[in-house]
Amino acid sequence: MAKLYFKFGAMGSSKTAQALMTKFNYEEKGKQVLLIKPSTDNRDDLTDNEGFVHTMVRSRIGLQAEAVAVDEQEDIRALFHRKLNHAPLDVLICDECQFLTETQVEQMKDLADLDDIPVLCFGLRADFQTKLFPGSKRLFEIADSITEIKSVCRCGRKATVNARFDDNGEIIVEGDQICIGGNDRYEGMCYKCYRELIRNRNH
Repeated sequence: MAKLYFKFGAMGSSKTAQALMTKFNYEEKGKQVLLIKPSTDNRDDLTDNEGFVHTMVRSRIGLQAEAVAVDEQEDIRALFHRKLNHAPLDVLICDECQFLTETQVEQMKDLADLDDIPVLCFGLRADFQTKLFPGSKRLFEIADSITEIKSVCRCGRKATVNARFDDNGEIIVEGDQICIGGNDRYEGMCYKCYRELIRNRNH
């Protein structure tokens, strides 16, 4: 039976690279992959000469592929079946899955359980305040397989926190849960270093 997989890690842990390599591995075996990404993360979108926007999944090491953008109202299982009517599909891969709704995670679980389609989700566990994203929380609750993609803090400990910084390089501890950004805005670090930065900021 197919499973719902959740592979999570801190910023800079090569989650997107692993998602794209997984896509390549399936395709190398002759499998057809539907790659999706929440429309919330549009930082890598490209607009062609005709004004059409292409949703891209792009890793920091240069791997990239075009994906289907899904908004919060999209029924992911229904989307898969619509795409299946036009071309054979064997696997669903979702990048930035933390931005999905809880309902969408449940739709992916149904896709695995009821349709026997492997679903692989890659994303963050928690936000810059160490609070779970709704999509990640639901994945922890119902995913069949949960794997941590490990990375290291600048001190050498395991990175578990996604620290957010302002334009002056100062750590931010308040604000909206979602603020799209990359290395210019976030850094994966251990909880000890994260707390030390906050203490230093408050003195």
